[in-house]
Amino acid sequence: MKDQEYIEVFGARAHNLKNIDVKIPREKLVVVTGLSGSGKSSLAFDTIYAEGQRRYIETFSAYARQFLGGLERPDVDKIDGLSPVISIEQKTTNKSPRSTVGTITEIYDFLRLLFSRASDAYSYNTGEKMVSYSDEQIKKLILSEFEGKRVAILSPLIKSRKGHYRELFEQISKQGFVRARVDGEIIEIEKGMRLDRYKTHDIEVVIDRLVVSSDIEKRLEETIKTALYTGNNILMIIDVDDEKPRYFSRELMCPTTGIAYPNPEPNTFSFNSPKGACSNCNGLGITNEINFDKVIPDNTISIKNGGIIPLGEQKSSWIFKQLQLIAERYDFKLSDPIKSIPKEALEIILNGGNEKFSVASKAMGITRNYEIDFEGIVSFIENQYKNSESTSIKRWAKGFMDEVTCSSCEGKRLKKESLHFKIDQKNISDLAKQDINELAEWFINIESRLSEKQLVIATEILKEIRARIQFLLDVGLDYLTLDRTSKSLSGGEAQRIRLATQIGSQLVGVLYILDEPSIGLHQRDNQKLIDSLVKLRDIGNSVLVVEHDKDMIEHADFVLDIGPGAGRHGGEIVSEGTFEDLKKHNTLTADYLAERKQIEVPKKRRKGNGKSIKISGATGNNLKNVSAEFPLGKMICVTGVSGSGKSTLINETLYPILNKHIYRAVKKPMPYKKVTGIENVDKVIDIDQSPIGRTPRSNPATYTGVFSEIRSLFSKTPEASIRGYKPGRFSFNVKGGRCETCQGGGVRVIEMNFLPDVHVECETCQGKRFNRETLEIRYKGKSISDVLQMTINQAVEFFEHIPKIHNKLKTIKNVGLGYITLGQQSTTLSGGEAQRIKLASELSKRDTGNTFYILDEPTTGLHFEDIRVLMEVLNELANKGNTVLIIEHNMDVIKLADHIIDIGMEGGKKGGQVLCTGTPEQIIKNKKSYTAKFLERELH
Repeated sequence: MKDQEYIEVFGARAHNLKNIDVKIPREKLVVVTGLSGSGKSSLAFDTIYAEGQRRYIETFSAYARQFLGGLERPDVDKIDGLSPVISIEQKTTNKSPRSTVGTITEIYDFLRLLFSRASDAYSYNTGEKMVSYSDEQIKKLILSEFEGKRVAILSPLIKSRKGHYRELFEQISKQGFVRARVDGEIIEIEKGMRLDRYKTHDIEVVIDRLVVSSDIEKRLEETIKTALYTGNNILMIIDVDDEKPRYFSRELMCPTTGIAYPNPEPNTFSFNSPKGACSNCNGLGITNEINFDKVIPDNTISIKNGGIIPLGEQKSSWIFKQLQLIAERYDFKLSDPIKSIPKEALEIILNGGNEKFSVASKAMGITRNYEIDFEGIVSFIENQYKNSESTSIKRWAKGFMDEVTCSSCEGKRLKKESLHFKIDQKNISDLAKQDINELAEWFINIESRLSEKQLVIATEILKEIRARIQFLLDVGLDYLTLDRTSKSLSGGEAQRIRLATQIGSQLVGVLYILDEPSIGLHQRDNQKLIDSLVKLRDIGNSVLVVEHDKDMIEHADFVLDIGPGAGRHGGEIVSEGTFEDLKKHNTLTADYLAERKQIEVPKKRRKGNGKSIKISGATGNNLKNVSAEFPLGKMICVTGVSGSGKSTLINETLYPILNKHIYRAVKKPMPYKKVTGIENVDKVIDIDQSPIGRTPRSNPATYTGVFSEIRSLFSKTPEASIRGYKPGRFSFNVKGGRCETCQGGGVRVIEMNFLPDVHVECETCQGKRFNRETLEIRYKGKSISDVLQMTINQAVEFFEHIPKIHNKLKTIKNVGLGYITLGQQSTTLSGGEAQRIKLASELSKRDTGNTFYILDEPTTGLHFEDIRVLMEVLNELANKGNTVLIIEHNMDVIKLADHIIDIGMEGGKKGGQVLCTGTPEQIIKNKKSYTAKFLERELH
């Protein structure tokens, strides 16, 4: 039977899809494109992927399925020709601080294996190579090196520790030993013997004393066994004449000082296991330390008036009574400004102390004795953070702390012992700190630097590591390091790491579905990504990509265009075929691809207001002493390949500086020397890439805050005032006005044990979410439920005369979301829609004409037409005199900028320098810049 050549979908109706039938060729690279919100993800993820997942889970027994939780059957008549499905989405990054690039790609796991089997250990005391012996080797060494000499064989028990050790001596004599070597001197053990408990001691027990010769081989064997057993795998041998000790051990041991390491296992190098993690920071590499500026932000205020933030203003509590005592002792008043308090007193207040003192009472002519026993505010906060059960108290305590690099492991996350296992003079942390490019170079000819024994062990492991490193290089992630935490990755980076892992698995016959893998990728690296997807296709997989990128669409074997509009105006297939076929159609996507429609380059660039913000000497992450100028009143674009340092300069340096200056925020900027001109802006708004909260109870109205205004408007209607309804009455999240049958959800969930849960409309409120009394309150003839059903376009007209509501809704309409309803669940919004809701809620804040907007890749998930609409909104803001700074790779945005700052050359360590700045026309003259090459094509 011939293999089916198509995946056929019949009657797909998920979300806004209008009962469509699709034939998707198998084992081809297929791109699904169309306006943001037109139904691309509904087809790819909510229909095809969901059905593939469900069929996989159906293969389990009914018993197993009840633990997995059923998956909903997507709203589709049938799908034929479906292979096993793997989805690579943007949302799946792990936010745990313990997850790093190394652990996601499994390269770190293989490195741990390599180090546990093929590394050499070195002593952290002397730097000598550690040695370990078998019992037989120890016997031979003693026989050859101490031939004819009088020796004592001992077991070390205590090394440089304080104590009187009476019990230890009792225990030793019970075992039948009569002598011990204490602090270098052999003495007989007596009854009740004890040492000075405040001095540090070394104690070894004497196992045997003998003259070494080949006749006593049997006795020596027994002695070695006993000595190793008693001394926990270490023995010490002393030549009685010269008293010089030698150590032998079954485990790894320093031949000079006798310190021993346990034999290495993969866990020894894991910062997620107690065997390997640094005990001070538990393997996180950072610890929380109290920041005194947060505890006493203003030292001109007195303690009485709340100068010490954790204590607040004076009240009659035990702590303030103690503070009063300290004040009497050191002769100051609680009403004095903190800066005038004596240093010793402030030391006790912050770090604690106890002392007795007496105060003479003048009035009564007597002396009273007092005792200060004060724990100190700093240790109180630290104890609460470490030991409190309550998360809110922990959060409170963390508010006074800063994250600092762990002092004992210096951010390397591992124990001292683990860091002294080396291959070719590098420990595992040194390798994790290198970027993938350097790591690949180090592994190229590693064989020549390994011993024969190490080579035999390492061959297979090296093969695996090299393959995985190569996949990361193939998807353009050569600038990442293995110790980079996964929560600091952008959505696109995380997705490409997962793509690299999938290519690594070399599966065949699978359907891969990807969601905009080109996010955060510079045009230069686009080709690498496309090649990786082509490679997946060529080994026999079907690849389905939801994408807006022109290059990706051009390289596809088959393109589906969904439209014609977005939301309820979309959900149909408007054209399908190859790239060339697509261009001939009369659709929005085709118009842009065939360049019949374009985002116009402005005739002239803005001049700005002549003022600027200058940063100099920025050195965070990979920035190399960067100085940059941001001219105000313009649209600025910060460009450069992935990993070149754009986010470090803007999100981690510039934004925290502005935020601290304007709002007194406490986030610490990355290191820089100086900044000038920040007094020229009076408001800063940062719109980053973090997704909006997605729960069924959140919707565009609640996210943008417009629902609160609508609720208070309803509560002011005459009928609501008579009934005494407050705004809370009109919330579907709290008791009072909501329908209690469905608890304001509008649907009821009926649990089916090992079938997916069924959602049915609530029979009490018919899906309206509120109870009858609440729905009786009407504004202009509409109830609160009717308002939630309105589209943004309808609501803009309906609330025309209420400026607070109208302005917010108008911004949502302006970013091109007029078609969504106010009450649409956030979970059903597409990535591009969610991104723009977030933009709208920030952009609707009143601008001052001196506002500084920072946008991090705002075109995520947007079609060419959506970008045009968004850029109109941003241009309007810049025309009013505000500054709009955009971090972006999309050429359609970059060509509209008034000023470009290009950072490069490469990512990672080869990046971090400003290559060129100026208008797009000036940038394209630069021969070094990658951005310039691609920008030139756009402008000509």
